[in-house]
Amino acid sequence: MVRVGLVGASGYTGAELARILCGHPGVEIAVATSRQHAGIPLAEVYPHLRGKVDVVCENVDMDQLPGRADLFFLAVPHQTAMSLVPAFLEAGKKVVDLSADFRIHDAAVYEKWYQPHSATQYLAEAVYGLPELYRQQVRAARLVANPGCYPTSIILGLAPLLKAGVIDPASLICDSKSGVSGAGRGANLGSLYCEMGEGFKAYKVGAHRHTPEIEQEVSALAGQPVVLSFTPHLVPMSRGILSTIYAKTTAELTDAAVTALYEEAYADEPFVRLCPGGTYPATQYVRGSNCCDIGFKLDRRTGRIVVLSAIDNLVKGAAGQAVQNMNLACGFPEGQGLAQVPLFP
Repeated sequence: MVRVGLVGASGYTGAELARILCGHPGVEIAVATSRQHAGIPLAEVYPHLRGKVDVVCENVDMDQLPGRADLFFLAVPHQTAMSLVPAFLEAGKKVVDLSADFRIHDAAVYEKWYQPHSATQYLAEAVYGLPELYRQQVRAARLVANPGCYPTSIILGLAPLLKAGVIDPASLICDSKSGVSGAGRGANLGSLYCEMGEGFKAYKVGAHRHTPEIEQEVSALAGQPVVLSFTPHLVPMSRGILSTIYAKTTAELTDAAVTALYEEAYADEPFVRLCPGGTYPATQYVRGSNCCDIGFKLDRRTGRIVVLSAIDNLVKGAAGQAVQNMNLACGFPEGQGLAQVPLFP
């Protein structure tokens, strides 16, 4: 039995981790930290966990925390995670970090988009936790940088095409829509019901912090530096991401040839599902699951391919993928605890 700690348990991602982990036969939630809700059972903070999770939220001193578990999930803000990771690793613990602090390999790039980095000595060691691309590295890792939600949807959608060299990396335009839970649980004027209900808006246009993460991984797949356009939007739903990605093709492609590329890339992937020809992903068909659904359309009039990718931002975009990475790092079957069928309607 692996003892796990949830650091930052009272946010949406922490609650989703608890929901998934309470059904995992190989783990025990040994500690859950929350300064705001210290002394309160997590199942009172989130009543949907009633009868399933009995852990009480604690405000634990950092010098005591590493001894409480074998693996820690860090569901904390950027910069907070980098201050915690050294102590966990020095104590011989494994970490799955759900912040952005260790996703970007180049400290200068990270600091341009975020803030000064205080633990740069671990950047080279951190493994980018997208199992479909880095499965073997995750198995051997003690520090996994869990990918962002938007990057997960975009990278999985593009990877087979970039690897095959059938699209122009300089032509990429990524247009993503997310449910409001992606903004977190904290009070925020822009995510209030009256601000979001019946509305649909772009935000952080040309300036979203996931951009360098996407470019880093897309550049690695393309074998050359890539600069792309990324525009996120908020839609009035609680969860889900739909990314629509546009790229110029570099060769004459058929539907069958593109389908073969995706089938070859993802044939053995338990959580990537290719939509049948003529159908496209939708967020309602992945809700509550660790699935990523992908579809495409060849637009011969414009010489582009349009790729569509749907995930649940709280599951494959955060907590589910984190558990998938934990499974790999701890030697469990990769899909253990993640067999939830999507919820519909």
